[in-house]
Amino acid sequence: MTVHVRAYEAQCAAEESRHAPAGRGAARPGLALFALALGTFAIGAGEFGSNGVIQLFAADLGVSIPVATHAITAYALGVVVGSPLITLLAARVNRRTLLLGLAVLFLVGNGLSALAPDIALLVVFRFVAGSVQGAFFGAGAVVAAYVYGPGRGGKAFATVMGGLTLATVAGSPLATFIGQQAGWRVMYGAVVAVGLLAGLALVAWLPRTADLHGGPIRSELNGLRRRGVWVMVAVPSLGISSIFAVYTFIGPFVTDAARKDPALIPVALAVFGLGMAAGNHFGGRAADRWEHRGLTWGYGGVLGLLALIGVAGNEWPVLLACLFGVGATMMFAIPTIQVRLTSFAPDAPTLMGALNLAALNLANSFGAIGGAITLAAGWGTLSTVWAGFLLTSAGLALYLSTVTGTLHRSRG
Repeated sequence: MTVHVRAYEAQCAAEESRHAPAGRGAARPGLALFALALGTFAIGAGEFGSNGVIQLFAADLGVSIPVATHAITAYALGVVVGSPLITLLAARVNRRTLLLGLAVLFLVGNGLSALAPDIALLVVFRFVAGSVQGAFFGAGAVVAAYVYGPGRGGKAFATVMGGLTLATVAGSPLATFIGQQAGWRVMYGAVVAVGLLAGLALVAWLPRTADLHGGPIRSELNGLRRRGVWVMVAVPSLGISSIFAVYTFIGPFVTDAARKDPALIPVALAVFGLGMAAGNHFGGRAADRWEHRGLTWGYGGVLGLLALIGVAGNEWPVLLACLFGVGATMMFAIPTIQVRLTSFAPDAPTLMGALNLAALNLANSFGAIGGAITLAAGWGTLSTVWAGFLLTSAGLALYLSTVTGTLHRSRG
């Protein structure tokens, strides 16, 4: 998902001046960036592919879909906890060494997921796999800035994050198809195979240099003292949850609500991914042009689409169009959130990037939990969108009530 590109642009700019002296970079920047992109593709395929096979592992492990969503929630919580924690604990570790260690942890988490004998252990293993994500993106920002040299850090990392975009559009549908044809355990096995290739590429092509050593974290921690930072963590934690109240349950939407063959689930996932890619592209422009409209328009638009799914999502054409629209409108809002967050603590870009990713995955957790609650209450398959509607409404209300007060006062 390219939502993370703008979250780390500030980090790239800060890190390239510290790690990439004039005229220096990697000898083979293209291969190094490819290795990082392959890593983000593997991470995205594992994360988003899980949503497409939730019905499969629920049936195989003998649990209901609401209980099965605990595995999705656990991954998100792994990111929430792991992103800031690993970022801080590994602040002084060489970024190449950190990336290789994270690749190993990724293989362990997903490999054990493929072997999980029950839902309890699957929840634990998905948490382990999720703990890799934020730290990998953050370390990848540093390396991307270094290998391309001064002035090109943002562009370099955008190229790396293309791997996550590809995972959303193609990797997730492909992983779901593999799960449908060969089983959800084989899907995780395929994710491990891609992750192993990425790990080997990182070993072969990432530069070995002291320039990639970490640094002090005092300035990063100072950013936590600013009230505006925490407001902008809460806004996406609540508001973005609706995208996951939909994405997590796309499988049941297709088969139970729209009464279509499970073979169409990958199609629905791909349509959703295309909407996300389009929304992020135009949302980036909106974030650069306007201070607030990207968020308010995006949140407002998704609320209308959620209501439409809730009342007419059992019609296949309506569902498909709304899936694209939800992905597009919510992603339209995210770049504005990321720009606002980093603007409140420009001296703490690494930790702000980690907090941003933690907020998005907390939203993932809230969306999955909210949807599971409505399903467990017996309110029907499409009821999950109303949980998202309430959460996004709360996020929008929080933003509108603080934007002219708390956020502006906290800038200093």
